[in-house]
Amino acid sequence: MKKLLTAGLVLAAMMYSLTALAQDLTGAGASFPFPVYSTWAFSYEKETGLKVNYQSIGSGGGIKQVTEGTVDFGASDDPLKTDDLQKSNLIQFPAVLGGVVTIINLDGIANNELVLNGQVLADIFRGIITKWDDPAIVALNPGRKLPAEGINVVYRSDSSGTTAIFTNYLSGISPQFKDSVGAGKSVNWPVGVGQKGNDGVAGGVKRVKNSIGYVEFAYAHENKIVWASLINKNGKTVSPSVDSFSAAAANAKWDRKADYYIWLVNEAGDDSWPIAAATFILIRKDRPQAVESVTKFFDWCFVKGDQEAKNLQYVPLPTSLKDDIRSYWKDAK
Repeated sequence: MKKLLTAGLVLAAMMYSLTALAQDLTGAGASFPFPVYSTWAFSYEKETGLKVNYQSIGSGGGIKQVTEGTVDFGASDDPLKTDDLQKSNLIQFPAVLGGVVTIINLDGIANNELVLNGQVLADIFRGIITKWDDPAIVALNPGRKLPAEGINVVYRSDSSGTTAIFTNYLSGISPQFKDSVGAGKSVNWPVGVGQKGNDGVAGGVKRVKNSIGYVEFAYAHENKIVWASLINKNGKTVSPSVDSFSAAAANAKWDRKADYYIWLVNEAGDDSWPIAAATFILIRKDRPQAVESVTKFFDWCFVKGDQEAKNLQYVPLPTSLKDDIRSYWKDAK
């Protein structure tokens, strides 16, 4: 009898341990949404007791890990087309909206004081414009004293959705950039120094004088790094903000049949930020428990996470899109 009782207790303990493990979630991928995902995970655990461990390893790593089944969900800022999703048995949906900004480290220049446009950025990042007092930059900033110093470029060294967003924008603006550098999560940058993750680029620009880089806005805002204003498709000078990201996404055509594949760069509108973006979640369809648990977490985020997203300078998804995504989840189960 004692042996049976002991065996029963061991079995119960094992069952409890397995249940606890099943409740915890693991995710990996884009650093673009890391601030908001980690904040949501903290609040979710506080309310439900369930843990969500998200590792910021870059979009390429997130796609690789979810495809291999080593995490419950992946995250990418570089959306996959339906054919690619089907090959890897994945579903995809947007989680939150944000924007990529160019950050700078120039003496005497504060937020939004330096104005740049897409062509100038493309020429800087392909090594054609190499000095801060280049006539093309001076023309956009009349009356502002710019240093006769070399431009120190900082870029993402890892496979990055933020890079995909940024290079997609620059390739759409500049045929020369498209031909020489191209667009994607990893490109061969002709100039500059690589750093890993949004946090690595933010730290690199913060340390190096006369530098420029690109990061998700939350990293610039959080680390108090100076960012530039940009001239958008309508020829208006705009600053990065929740409002300008929202303006860029206002006319987006979200298509469930296309698994929500969309780019939000260089959108029309006087108030639109030109490098806005959605960030996406990927789950394997053949892992029903993961689909159930991950969608449960993001449903909680959709209901209770909007204010936290706004506090971190992200844009929550519209209610109509959230409802559409919930129907998409049901079809996937």
